[in-house]
Amino acid sequence: MGAAVRRCPWPGDDPLYRDYHDREWGVPVRDDRRLFEMLILEGAQAGLSWRTILHKRDAYRAAFAKFEPASVAGFRSARIERLLENRGIVRHRGKVAAAVENARAFLDVQREHGSFARYLWSFAGGRPVQNAFRTLREVPARTELSDALSKDLKRRGFKFVGSTICYAYLQAVGVVNDHLVGCFRHRQLRGAAPRPAR
Repeated sequence: MGAAVRRCPWPGDDPLYRDYHDREWGVPVRDDRRLFEMLILEGAQAGLSWRTILHKRDAYRAAFAKFEPASVAGFRSARIERLLENRGIVRHRGKVAAAVENARAFLDVQREHGSFARYLWSFAGGRPVQNAFRTLREVPARTELSDALSKDLKRRGFKFVGSTICYAYLQAVGVVNDHLVGCFRHRQLRGAAPRPAR
């Protein structure tokens, strides 16, 4: 993208962050593995910056079996202890253990609903929520939608899924389009159909 392109201001000058904004953030996703990946990463981000997690993403992919939920669900205590020695990821016992618990809960949702995507998108009626914010100050940290998702995920045994984390998750996987109206991606993603599973 050229220097004249208008985008949301939050990626700054970080090339990796800009690429994530330009290619991934806000794109509707229906691929369960990708949805699980973002669930792990958003949980790991709690209390940290997304930039930090983004730069650790490759290490997470290697550490968490390429984000295959069934594989992560099978991690036992010895595997968790090894992960806590991995300098490439956030070595927080609660977050690592939560990723494994969340994988098991994720599989339960898949069994109940046929796919996690079907479950997730049902909260938004199957279509992306199209917002029209002009400044970052207007973008909420949580909404009724994220409140509802958070409450239901917690009921199902998911961890690190507070409403603020859930709203960031909804933004990331395109259930909500929160690109600012002046950003070139806002128009591109307006009315975008959820990406089918691979």
